Amino acid sequence: MKAVILLLSLLVVSGYFANESFAEVSENQSFLLEGSGFAVTEEVIRISEIDLALSSQDQHGSTINFLTEDGFIILDDEEFVISNLQGKFLREGKYIRLNGEVENSNGLDTSISLFGRLVEKSKDASIYGFTGRITTPDNSYKIIYTTKLSTLTKISQISTESKEAYLTIHILRGSSAQGTNDTIPGFDASRSLRFFSIDRLSVHPGTIINLVNDDVTNHSIISGKENYGDRNIPFTPDGRISTGQIAPGGSTTITFDGLGIYKLYDPDYDYMRIEVASFPNVIRDTFGTTKNQQEN
Repeated sequence: MKAVILLLSLLVVSGYFANESFAEVSENQSFLLEGSGFAVTEEVIRISEIDLALSSQDQHGSTINFLTEDGFIILDDEEFVISNLQGKFLREGKYIRLNGEVENSNGLDTSISLFGRLVEKSKDASIYGFTGRITTPDNSYKIIYTTKLSTLTKISQISTESKEAYLTIHILRGSSAQGTNDTIPGFDASRSLRFFSIDRLSVHPGTIINLVNDDVTNHSIISGKENYGDRNIPFTPDGRISTGQIAPGGSTTITFDGLGIYKLYDPDYDYMRIEVASFPNVIRDTFGTTKNQQEN
């Protein structure tokens, strides 16, 4: 569950928009807001997490409205899913206001009122500090979150009606050697290298991705729920995506049939991760990716 802001200067390259990034909020962008913190009353302090997929709308002055496409908020082990949650980027992203309702598994409504302030930003993301309230039928909690807002860069929409893969993601050479003493010909471990050619993307349901293994060892990619703070078991598989073993030089396809946020990872190298936000096909003609700075 986490948060970020990033707008990219766009260059058209073979139908894609490559990025020279600097932090800025824009219209018609997809975002992931992820973070964690505490929900506090006079009697109790509960660990809380937030994980939302957002899409920005039209800009009016320095304010950009956004919709919450999917996501959830957790208080300890109690999960609340989005029912009616909207917000605004204020002063072109210096502040974020989030208001509305979520509901738990029993259908009980819980109101959310959060206000975020930009703390720091980088080429890849922006950090916000959030305060506010979550009010359940039983309690009113003061919220303190640290979040990351990640932007998903626009690329042109390509029809999925043919059911053919239209986007290829490469597992980069040397990914399996990160943090090890392995020697791989042609791979310089001293370089800053990420693990996938694209590791954050926004798609419509039905999107098919071609995944190519350019590394020197087998990889498999599965989806799961991230267990924040648990270093021993960072993910729990959720059964939505499972590629099986992909041999070096081999490839497979992944279809994102459902809505929501997909957390993809390699169970043998759990630092290798992809995040996918699957949004409904609403009235706009873009979906997004964040392309890695380096590709082999």
